[in-house]
Amino acid sequence: MIDFDKVQPRVGTNSVKWDAIKEMYKSDHLLPLWVADMDFLAPEPVTKALQEIVAKGIYGYSIFPDSLYRSIIDWQKTRHGYTLEKEDILFNSGVVPSLALALQSYTQENDAVLIHDPVYHPFADVVIRNQRQLVREPLLEKNGHFEIDFASMEKTIIDNNVKLFILCNPHNPGGRVWSKEELRTIGLLCQKHQVIVVSDEIHQDIVFAPHIFTSFQTVDPSFTAFSLVLTSATKTFNLAGIKNSMVFIKDPTLRKRFVEAQERNVQGEINTFGAVATEAAYRDGTPWLEELLVYLSKNADFVRNFLQKELPEIRFQMPEGTYLMWLDFSAYGLSDNQLQRVLIKEANVVLNQGTIFGPHGSQHMRLNFACSRTILTQALQQIAKAFQTIDRQ
Repeated sequence: MIDFDKVQPRVGTNSVKWDAIKEMYKSDHLLPLWVADMDFLAPEPVTKALQEIVAKGIYGYSIFPDSLYRSIIDWQKTRHGYTLEKEDILFNSGVVPSLALALQSYTQENDAVLIHDPVYHPFADVVIRNQRQLVREPLLEKNGHFEIDFASMEKTIIDNNVKLFILCNPHNPGGRVWSKEELRTIGLLCQKHQVIVVSDEIHQDIVFAPHIFTSFQTVDPSFTAFSLVLTSATKTFNLAGIKNSMVFIKDPTLRKRFVEAQERNVQGEINTFGAVATEAAYRDGTPWLEELLVYLSKNADFVRNFLQKELPEIRFQMPEGTYLMWLDFSAYGLSDNQLQRVLIKEANVVLNQGTIFGPHGSQHMRLNFACSRTILTQALQQIAKAFQTIDRQ
């Protein structure tokens, strides 16, 4: 059994999640439930594989071995029923850099690019920085989770002449694992209107039963002609610092254009440690992941039960996947700045502000529950104490 309950010391390790908050908020007493990495040790087989490389003492240029490709192919087939060939797989340093390359490969400056609202905030950043027109499509909150208004989405595509759509599946920050039928509808809409789909599937392995993750390209074979998939072992196995991700492109024409963009930007290489960690994680990380999913699911249940009992005014979306929970504080009638101040100054807890995920994130916060139960309990208790004295709207 892996001891996920053990509190791992991360202060003083140059952790963004733990060490950057001191500079940002001028406080040494904040509990971080924000940046989307986990406070757990990586799988032992990954650490062992990295230690073996370090012990060699030579860190020169390296190639991508066939065993790396095989580990990726086997993982996708076994976990997600996604059949890949070696030539379908490209490498890059991260999902967001790959998004930038996709924009440069398949769109021109001022072309319209569609994202959901709310959604992972670098989507908007990378669109704007590449001088594309950002178009947001609001998600609907129904029955305690997000849904897509497909009629509105199609109208948005037509009215704005959208060229590319960035899909987040599982959805960050809402935790939705889009169903096969929802993905099929997205695909048919984009196929009809000749929209390229870039599917960010980095959270694909963090999914809670009975929900099932479906990769976009497995929905319909014809979807591979206008789509690409971005993913990585880093989110699943808590390896964000190794900077390695994959791009799956089955269509030869789309793949050629993406590779040309990589070459123009001198991208497409990953470091030795990224390759070694990815292979080890996919080859030997399944037992660790299965235990992780049980622990994360119990953490999600713990947050739900705590909020229902101690903070019933906070509405939440129970995540179907990811280790992130979307919280609605609107019942308190606070502005976004006031809400942030209460959490930082009174609760001494750092969450991600909802507004960074889009205008529809106002009065919301994203909570990361991938930490020990001890830290999670303390943070929730501090939030509860801070909000007990606030008048309800």
